[in-house]
Amino acid sequence: MDALSDVLRLVRLKGGVFLHAEFTAPWCIRTQLVPEDCGSLLDGVDHLVLYHYVVEGRLRAQIPHLEPINIETGEVVIFPHNHAHILGSHLDLSPVSAREIVRPSVDGGFLVIRHGGGGEPTRVVCGFLGCERLEGNLLARILPPVLRFDARRGSAADWVKSSLEFAAHEIGARRAGSETMLAKLSELLFVEALRHYVETLPQEQTGWLAGLKDPFVSRALALLHEDVAREWTVDELGRAVGLSRSALAERFTGLIGEPPMRYLARWRIQLAAHALRNSDQPLARIAAQVGYDSEAAFNRAFKRSLGVPPAAWRKAALEP
Repeated sequence: MDALSDVLRLVRLKGGVFLHAEFTAPWCIRTQLVPEDCGSLLDGVDHLVLYHYVVEGRLRAQIPHLEPINIETGEVVIFPHNHAHILGSHLDLSPVSAREIVRPSVDGGFLVIRHGGGGEPTRVVCGFLGCERLEGNLLARILPPVLRFDARRGSAADWVKSSLEFAAHEIGARRAGSETMLAKLSELLFVEALRHYVETLPQEQTGWLAGLKDPFVSRALALLHEDVAREWTVDELGRAVGLSRSALAERFTGLIGEPPMRYLARWRIQLAAHALRNSDQPLARIAAQVGYDSEAAFNRAFKRSLGVPPAAWRKAALEP
């Protein structure tokens, strides 16, 4: 399994489409997603990701204190951390809260917004992703505040664009099974946007996602994620990717921000926390799965990383 797929697997993405908006210039709205906006599809999730696909027209999007970005027909803007943001034809207008203008559709399906001053039209499909809480998870540290994805370009352009246009059609048609189909589309869109973001990172960029572009670091990450319980050494990992121990350590640390074995230790704890929360496996079994020879060693490492022993962490995580 590649490292990005492994990280995404742990947060258990669950998505859908919930709103179709029709704006006419001038317009400006303020929005942020809450679970109630998304209906029963998000039962049991802790974190929300919001995206907007521009079916027709154009808009500007901005998280306060960050630079605004322009989004045109066929492009998607994603807010991985669910920051409050504004959208509009003109961002210097006083924004209207989306909650004040959103309405249920006449057939009881997706929510609808029709708003603006009667000028240039813009149509937007809004969707979401829900996932398990990101605190302490690698995904929280690697995602930028905003992802912009041009569905018109690249190797995946045709299927992404046609799928999103299909989603816009499904919102109106309300055919049986459309919610499930659109949920899967949201998940695929998010993964494709992440892949596109990685591919377009500048060469001088550092960070976990930048590491996926480096052939040696990417291979090292893949090996660590494929066999997390193995007693890896930097020497062994270096030989496997074709670098000396020192060259791999320098390259890995420079991009990822920490040495390979420290990264592995932290990832093991994240895997263990996931298993504690989502299974009833005994501690000894979980410890062995993530590479600890004894339950005592696992207890020490887990407490050192998350502040409490694994049994206490599991009890707190499962409390309603």
